[in-house]
Amino acid sequence: MSDPTNDRPSCGENEPFALQVLGDSMEPEFEHGSIIVLDPGYPPFNGAYVVAQYEGEFIFRQFVQEDGKRYLKPVNPNYPTIELTQPCPIKGVVWQKTYKRQRKHYL
Repeated sequence: MSDPTNDRPSCGENEPFALQVLGDSMEPEFEHGSIIVLDPGYPPFNGAYVVAQYEGEFIFRQFVQEDGKRYLKPVNPNYPTIELTQPCPIKGVVWQKTYKRQRKHYL
């Protein structure tokens, strides 16, 4: 399937895709430069690592549900936890991480 706007191949909406982690908000579990594989068709669950669209930007955090509230929580305590009070589209759930030839599965 190709995108008629630029004639480059594109992924299907529910196909897994990979992203590179930038920054240190998810360290030490996800180091800067790690490659994560996401499944956009897998529903988010409490404790899952997700990529979400928050305030117009994409953010990588842990999805947490507590006391009827939903949060996007960083692993690194130097970053704030975000309470989700508005709809926040989850773009994918992490199911694998690769870093320096080491793999870890989450699903």
